[in-house]
Amino acid sequence: MAQKTIQGNEILARQIKLRRNELGLTIEEAASRAGVGTKTWSRYEAGESIRRDKCKGICKALNWHSLPDQDGENSEQISVQEYKNHEAWSQFLYSRFGVGAAVSFAVGSDILLDHIEGDMAELASMPIGTHIGQLGVSWLNGSLPEQFLTRYNYEFMHQMKCTLLEMRTRAQEGLPMTAHSVVEELLIYLCCKESSSLFELSGGICGLKDCDHADYKDWIFELFGDMDIIHYLYSNVHLNTEHPYNFSHWSDQQFYIDSSYGQ
Repeated sequence: MAQKTIQGNEILARQIKLRRNELGLTIEEAASRAGVGTKTWSRYEAGESIRRDKCKGICKALNWHSLPDQDGENSEQISVQEYKNHEAWSQFLYSRFGVGAAVSFAVGSDILLDHIEGDMAELASMPIGTHIGQLGVSWLNGSLPEQFLTRYNYEFMHQMKCTLLEMRTRAQEGLPMTAHSVVEELLIYLCCKESSSLFELSGGICGLKDCDHADYKDWIFELFGDMDIIHYLYSNVHLNTEHPYNFSHWSDQQFYIDSSYGQ
C-alpha cells in the first residue's frame, strides 16, 4: 500500500536545514538519528516530499514535537476505504469497536513492523546479547517499558515480529483480536500509539461517519477490559518476578483463555 506523503517545499526544507545546523549535526548524524539514509535526508533539505511514516524520525532527530508549519492545508487524511482492503484489516475490530479501531490496527501494525525490522537489522550487526538501548538509533527504545530494557535483544525483537505477523493474520481472517498474553497487549498498544501519531499528522481519518466514530486512542482499553498495561508497564511500579506483567511472563497465555483457544 502506498505511503502518504507531505509535499515538500522550500520553507520546510530551509527549516529542517537550519534546525540541523542549530543542533550542530552533520547530515550523516541527522540521518542516523532519523533512521534514514544520507541521500534521503539530503532530499528533505532540497525540498522534496517526505513520507509521513518518516516524520517521526525527522522530529526525533531535530528534537521537534512535530514538523513546523504543518497547518493541515496540505495534509492527506487516512482513507477508510483504502484500508478496508488492507491485509491487516480486522472485521472483528470493525464490528466490535468501530472503523477507527480497525484502521488504527492496520495502520499501526504497518508502522510497528517497520520499526521492529529496523531494530532487528541494527541488532543483527552487533554482538550477541546487545539490546536496543545500546544502539545508536532505535525506533523502539523509549516506546517499550523501561524496566526491562536490557531484555530487548534480537531474539525478543524476532518474537515480537512473529507475534505481530500472527496477529495480522488473525485480523485478516476475521478472528477475535483478544490479547491472551502481555506481549500481545503490548503490540496492540504500540500499534495504537503509532497510528495515533500518524493520524494527528494526517489530520485524522477520512470517511468516518458520526455514528461510526471511535476514539482511536481508547478502544484498546475496551478490548483489554482494563488499563493494567499502563498501570504496570508505563508507571513507576517495580514488578518482581512473580508478577504477571514481569518480562518473564510476557509470553504466557494468561488472559481470556478457554479450552478452545489454539484449536
